[in-house]
Amino acid sequence: MTSLKTTYLGLELKNPLVVGASSLTSDLDVLKAIENAGAGAVVIKSLFEEQIQLEELELQNELEEYTERHAEMTRLFPELKHAGTREHLLKLQKAKEILHIPVIASLNAMHTETWVEYALEIEKTGVDAIELNFYTTPKSFEVEGKVIIQSQLDILESVRKAIKIPISVKLSPFYTNPLDVIRKMDNKEVQGFVIFNRLFQPDIDIEKEELTQTLMLSSSNDSRLSLQFTGLLHGNIVADICSCSGILNAADGIKMLLAGATAFEVVSTIYQNGVGQITLILNELEEWMKAKDYNSINDFRGKLAKKNLKDPFAYRRAQYVDILMRSNEIIKKTKQV
Repeated sequence: MTSLKTTYLGLELKNPLVVGASSLTSDLDVLKAIENAGAGAVVIKSLFEEQIQLEELELQNELEEYTERHAEMTRLFPELKHAGTREHLLKLQKAKEILHIPVIASLNAMHTETWVEYALEIEKTGVDAIELNFYTTPKSFEVEGKVIIQSQLDILESVRKAIKIPISVKLSPFYTNPLDVIRKMDNKEVQGFVIFNRLFQPDIDIEKEELTQTLMLSSSNDSRLSLQFTGLLHGNIVADICSCSGILNAADGIKMLLAGATAFEVVSTIYQNGVGQITLILNELEEWMKAKDYNSINDFRGKLAKKNLKDPFAYRRAQYVDILMRSNEIIKKTKQV
């Protein structure tokens, strides 16, 4: 009998498909639909410290807009405070109450103290794990890369000491050597790595001559970088690997599992195709396993990871040289078409 079960972050998942953090997972009705479609786990949209601070400032400005408009008026509205993290924490608690699959909370803060403070509050909601969303947008030429890395290592260590539930770290690929950073974080007893975070960059509207923000959904080609590092990491770190970015169908997910992933996250394909895509991916994964005579995910996980291949150039730049050497052959085929 074919089984899709896997273990991620020490959690038993009925299958390796995890729905990643997005606006989709901030809606309780959608979360229930995601579970009904068959997802193995879900990551709730990130709690961003910057967003809380901005909302607090906006509320304060609105409340004080008409303050002291004349001599006898000192305050128009009663003392009110922004709810801060409470609304988000309540949503996490409700998600945990209505879902039967593991619920993972995503967190992004700015200071070590608030990382720990928010992580402690999130743990109290009863979620099964926390995904620390690490990324840094450079703001100064003077800050060295090693300072940023050390800061993230310190944050991870502080959060690990403060909470008991499993921790995964979602990373961007923008390190000089991601393998070294992951190895150092692996030594901090993190239970998993989510590779890689897909960061949104600004665009420019040349007619209006202004910066714009556009939601750009992933394509399958976006999975290549995650695939490469999944293959390099498997068998060389203790923590689990959850691959993401550009996983739109069953074939994309199977590739990640063959490279060594424990699980894979999907987001863009649900925006494009609806939650029914979850069921389709899982059905096609099971059909592929039956055709290959695999009874479980462990039968083929990491089969094509670098550690299990004899080719010394697997996942290395030398493959690029091979492609260049075959370029004439490719050009000829293109002309024939």
